[in-house]
Amino acid sequence: MLFRRKKEKREVRTFEDLTRFPMAFYKTIGEDLYSDRDPNLIRRYLLRLYLVLGFLNFNAYVVGEIAYFIVHITSTTTLLEATAVAPCIGFSFMADFKQFGLTVNRRRLVRLLDDLKAIFPTELEQQRAYHVSYYQKHMNSVMTLFTILCMSYTSSFSFYPAIKSTIKYYFMGSEIFERNYGFHIQFPYDAETDLTVYWFSYWGLAHCAYVAGVSYVCVDLLLITTITQLTMHFSYMADCLEAYDGAEHSDEENIKYLHDLVVYHARALDLSEEVNSIFSFLILWNFIAASLVICFAGFQITASNVEDIVLYFIFFSASLVQVFVVCYYGDEMISSSSRIGHAAFNQNWLPCSSKYKRILKYIIMRSQKPASIRPPTFPPISFNTFMKVISMSYQFFALLRTTYYG
Repeated sequence: MLFRRKKEKREVRTFEDLTRFPMAFYKTIGEDLYSDRDPNLIRRYLLRLYLVLGFLNFNAYVVGEIAYFIVHITSTTTLLEATAVAPCIGFSFMADFKQFGLTVNRRRLVRLLDDLKAIFPTELEQQRAYHVSYYQKHMNSVMTLFTILCMSYTSSFSFYPAIKSTIKYYFMGSEIFERNYGFHIQFPYDAETDLTVYWFSYWGLAHCAYVAGVSYVCVDLLLITTITQLTMHFSYMADCLEAYDGAEHSDEENIKYLHDLVVYHARALDLSEEVNSIFSFLILWNFIAASLVICFAGFQITASNVEDIVLYFIFFSASLVQVFVVCYYGDEMISSSSRIGHAAFNQNWLPCSSKYKRILKYIIMRSQKPASIRPPTFPPISFNTFMKVISMSYQFFALLRTTYYG
């Protein structure tokens, strides 16, 4: 009996269990959403300093990428060489913009997480009814695969030159240790002649890539976390509403049941609007940048050598998956909130009073405008949005190919 109780206790999830992955990952670059609540002032300021220095270093290298692009696009260099750095610039801008957006909306995001925590089921039986373990497992699987794929892009670009040079120098008898970088940078100094300067610049660039990757990924992970929990609540409402049998209860009990559900539904819809308000503008620029990144990465794949094809294919895949994951969760939120109307209609409402039926009708009418993420100029985020982004990318790609081969 004691063992069983311990087992059940271990099965209980906390709200922090569902948010731990993005929060812990974000802290690796110094970002702590709850830093204002940290009683340790030294740790708080050290993390903030680490974050600021990391982004100063990151943006210094971004300036070097832009300088490289300008120098080569205005010279006799081929379009292929000049645009090789374009996907990296797009990725860097997106990482910067996401971090800026999160910084501006930090307090609103923390309040949103607090509100989600307030309605999170805490008892074991409640969590089973909400299927918390299923949503946590599914969410963690998506976030892990998504993070590995996105971080593999920055890692492959960062470490491939050093690994290649090490193998050639120590194992293949090369007379010199090639001092190359994973990203095209216009340095204001000689970054290759002196070995100390080279390694200092190389590891600075590697940290820059890590900062970009984490800030790029973690904002999406927070979006996934919030939408997963809202989807969980909408699905629970639909399950309860569909299973409810008004014939087994008095009219007073039925009215109270619907009243409580309407309040619960309204709160979940308010939270979904807050998610839309925080993330919609970020997603707009994310999709625009992703269209260009997918276009330029695809262009490099079709016209580069084998080594570059492998690297840019990882980049291309990561950008494609990132857009797909955001659209998938947007579609999930629309589907789960729309299901409430179907559940209301499918329940046994025939024996109930006219007042009960009238309230039920209002629930059905409200569910016809589902919760969604609506970036400006884009339709609500769904699989149709994914196809629109792919279409935009292909149009840019076709134009670039025509310019290159025309």
